[in-house]
Amino acid sequence: MLKEFRTLSGKKYPLPIFFPDATQAVVRTLDSLDVKNTKTSGILVNTYHLYKELKDGLLEKTGGISKFMNFGGIIISDSGGFQVMSLIKSKTGNGKVEDIGISFYHSRKNKILLTPEKSIEYQVKLKSDLIVVLDDFTPPDADYDEAKISVERTIKWAERCRATYDKYFKLGKGPYLIGVVQGGRFEDLRRVCAKNLSEIGFDGLGYGGWPVKEDGKFDLKTAEIIAEESPKNYLLYGLGVGKPDDIKNLYKIGFQIFDCVLPTRDARHRRLYVFNAKNSKDVDIEKRNFYNYFDPAKEKNSNLLESVSSACDCLLCRNYSKAYLAHLFSIKDVTAMRLATIHNLRFYSMLMEKLRKNETPNFKL
Repeated sequence: MLKEFRTLSGKKYPLPIFFPDATQAVVRTLDSLDVKNTKTSGILVNTYHLYKELKDGLLEKTGGISKFMNFGGIIISDSGGFQVMSLIKSKTGNGKVEDIGISFYHSRKNKILLTPEKSIEYQVKLKSDLIVVLDDFTPPDADYDEAKISVERTIKWAERCRATYDKYFKLGKGPYLIGVVQGGRFEDLRRVCAKNLSEIGFDGLGYGGWPVKEDGKFDLKTAEIIAEESPKNYLLYGLGVGKPDDIKNLYKIGFQIFDCVLPTRDARHRRLYVFNAKNSKDVDIEKRNFYNYFDPAKEKNSNLLESVSSACDCLLCRNYSKAYLAHLFSIKDVTAMRLATIHNLRFYSMLMEKLRKNETPNFKL
C-alpha cells in the first residue's frame, strides 16, 4: 500500500486524497488560492473539455496546466472517457464510439476525434501528476453482451494508452498511469477487465462505470472485486466517488484516491456538509452518522447568528454567520456560492485528515 502521492516536481502528499473537479482548469466560483486555502491537496481537470477549449500551443507556452492556472498542488486528469456516457451513450447521443476512438459531434462541421493516443498525448501536455487511460464507459443499463463489448474495447484502448505513455516515460518514473475497470454489474467481466489491465501494467486501477445500483445503494461489492484483483502495490482510484460514507467504506478496502463534483455542486445548490461535533477534535468518522447537512435557504436559519460549523476552520465558519450566508443566497449573490464551496472543500480535506489518522485499513486483498 502506498502511503504517499508523488508529483512530477518531487513533492509528496499523504494519502488518501480527495480531488474536487476543476473540469476546465477552475473550481467553479473559486480561484486557485481559494482552493489552496481549504487545504485541498489537488484538483482534477478534464482532458476532453480542455482539449476542446484551449488553443493549440498554449500549454507548451505556459508550461502546463498547473502554471496556467497558478495552482501549486497536485494535478490529475481524467481521460475523457466519462464523456462517452454523458455526451454519447446518454439520450443526447452527440457522437459515436468505435474501436479507433470517440467521435464527439458539436455540429455538422465540428467534430472531435479523441483516440487513446491523443488522450495520453494531451495529458502529457497538461503535465498531469496522474494520467487516466481512455476507457469505454459501461452504461448502468447495459446487458451482458453490451458490457462485454465495452470491456474488450477498454482493454484494447488500455494497451494503446500504455504504448503511447511508454514513448514519454518509464512506468514508475513519470506521472502515475491508471487503468479503468469496466464491466457494469457483471462480476466475471469486472474480474476479466481488472486481470487484463494488471497484466498490461499500470500504477493503479480505477473503479469505472456507474457505482450506484438500481436500488440507489452504492455498489461496494464491485469495489471489493477490483481491490481483490489488483496487485498489492497498486493505487486504487474511486472515479467519481464523492459521498463521505462511500469514501470511508472504499478507503477501508484499500482505495486511496477519490474525485467528484458533489461537494462543489452541492455548495452551489445550498447544501453544506457539517460534522456532527462541537469541535474538530471531537469529529468521529467511525460513527454511523458523523455528518449532516445545513441548508441556508430554510427560513428557520435566516436569523441564526452562529457559524455553520464550530468544528470547521474555513473562511466561512471563521468569519460569517448562518444568517449572513442565508442572506447572500437570498439575494443571489455569487459570494454565497463561493463561501459555501470553500466550506464544503474544507469539510472534505478534513475528512481526508481524519482518515489518515485512523488505523491502517483492513484490506480484503
